[in-house]
Amino acid sequence: MREVSGESVYDQYVARARSHGPGAKVMSRREFERSRMDAREADPREGFRCC
Repeated sequence: MREVSGESVYDQYVARARSHGPGAKVMSRREFERSRMDAREADPREGFRCC
């Protein structure tokens, strides 16, 4: 269910970021979600926008 709802995207990001090394910077969930939202708003073709 988490895959369908998109909740696992952050977990996948964290795993990928940590695989680059122990000192790799990992965004907080809030920073990550804000980054995703900004990217979607910058290019509406990337994701669904209702307004």
